[in-house]
Amino acid sequence: MSRFVETLVASARRNSGEGARGLVTGEPAEPLFRSWAQVHDAALRMAGGLGEQLRPGTAVAILAADPGLIGPAVQAVWLGGGSVTMLHQPTPRTDLGHWAEDTLKVLKMIGARLVLLGPPFEQLAGVLEDNGIAYRDLAGLAATDAEPLAGPVEVGEDETALLQLTSGSTADPKAVRITHRNLNANLHAMVTAAELDPEHDVAVSWLPLFHDMGMVGCLTVPMAIGMTTVKITPSDFLAGPLVWPQLISKYRATVTAAPNFAYAVVGRRMARADDDFDLSSLRFTLNGAEPIDPAAAQAFIDAGARFGLPPDCMVCAFGMAEATLAVSFAPLHRGLETDVVDAEGLEKRHVAEPVDPEVPHARRFALLGHSLPGLEVDVVDDEGVELADRQVGRLRIRGEAVTPGYLTVDGPKEVQDAEGWLDTGDEGYLADGQVVICGRRKDVIIMGGRNIYPVDIERAACEVSGVRPGNAAAVRLEAGSRRERFAVVLESKQAGSEDAEKALRKEVVSRIVDAVGVRPAEVVVLPPGTLPKTPSGKLRRAATAELVPTH
Repeated sequence: MSRFVETLVASARRNSGEGARGLVTGEPAEPLFRSWAQVHDAALRMAGGLGEQLRPGTAVAILAADPGLIGPAVQAVWLGGGSVTMLHQPTPRTDLGHWAEDTLKVLKMIGARLVLLGPPFEQLAGVLEDNGIAYRDLAGLAATDAEPLAGPVEVGEDETALLQLTSGSTADPKAVRITHRNLNANLHAMVTAAELDPEHDVAVSWLPLFHDMGMVGCLTVPMAIGMTTVKITPSDFLAGPLVWPQLISKYRATVTAAPNFAYAVVGRRMARADDDFDLSSLRFTLNGAEPIDPAAAQAFIDAGARFGLPPDCMVCAFGMAEATLAVSFAPLHRGLETDVVDAEGLEKRHVAEPVDPEVPHARRFALLGHSLPGLEVDVVDDEGVELADRQVGRLRIRGEAVTPGYLTVDGPKEVQDAEGWLDTGDEGYLADGQVVICGRRKDVIIMGGRNIYPVDIERAACEVSGVRPGNAAAVRLEAGSRRERFAVVLESKQAGSEDAEKALRKEVVSRIVDAVGVRPAEVVVLPPGTLPKTPSGKLRRAATAELVPTH
């Protein structure tokens, strides 16, 4: 069996009986603890129940919400030699017809022969039947008394373990192929860099399991090393974000992770909360998966101080599904650290020159640490020439955790060059070897010879009262032309009121001009819940650009 599967099995054997560590699900209503040995036994029964439907190399898709069902199901697939694909889940504003159509496209792309369906997604069963796709009821499979799989099947290191759907347009899907070798390499690199101790560390997470940070970081890693993890669903978090610090307090969690927007939301709520949280146990609070706003991160740290949150627990990170999950972690025990650079040097000369934080219009970026063990990061120009420290260019990664390629609707696609480098699509630089991300290259707005990063515009817009935090998008207009411009599309409860919208637009324009020195061609105000986002909650700028009126 692969080294990754060996690690899973060893973890299960170590965690049976009194004092065993495991998976907690069902919070906040009906908490249920199962040791990793119990999860493993359930996985063997599920694999046995699947019988001939699960053969080595079978692509199995899973669509379910309950981590208590998903945990043993993914392990069952790995024990049987198959690959796992977590299908994107519809949100309350998803068109179910389009979702079903896109899901069928994904299933065809990955060659899925089997779908495991769990509540509340049973309504897809008829669509699968109509299209000749086999499925099994996940809850029924979990209750099976079938003969357990005798043991893990043999699987090679370069066989597919996980097909991670990317966060791009669901109409043109793409899956990152993660091998057993990739998974094993990144798993152990993260354990080393985070100094995870399964005997003492406890994780709490609400992240979606169809996202790499939720699936790999907050389920697979704890399962593989035998660390207790408390898993709730994203809908639990969205229904009441303060459930996150409540569970950290209850379980004395030491480890958690989330994208920047979640820290912004919870920081604001904790600042005015009367709850009796105790966050003193936290030592590793990962901030990644989207651009990090240092001000929002600091506001979370400040708000948590009165609840005992250690000021040095935040770890800013750079990760991507193409690296399995993690590329770099900021150094432990140092907290949020930033790099403040001259805006003109960054935008016109593509150099990150340090300046005093009080300098007007200085740019502040979170330092994302050095690359994890077994991974390399470099920065090159458009001709592929390696750049020096603090020169801005294209970020590349290389190492054992890096995917060999994608599955696309047009077939497999390799992503590494002849020397093993993968272009991340990000623009950034290294500061004393630490990674700094400026923005996605495809989103950079070029005006008057300046490279303007959408995140700077969006942060300025979100500072205006009435703009929903985290819900502003700066998009390029007439990209690549001599007349390149940009628009800002934002959400506000004031949408629909002509006078309020006019005042809001004026204030947004003023704040953006003050922050970056350029004026948007258009400011579009939309009601809450309108901005196009990926299933994992990231802004879809290309789709957002279509909402800008043409004149």
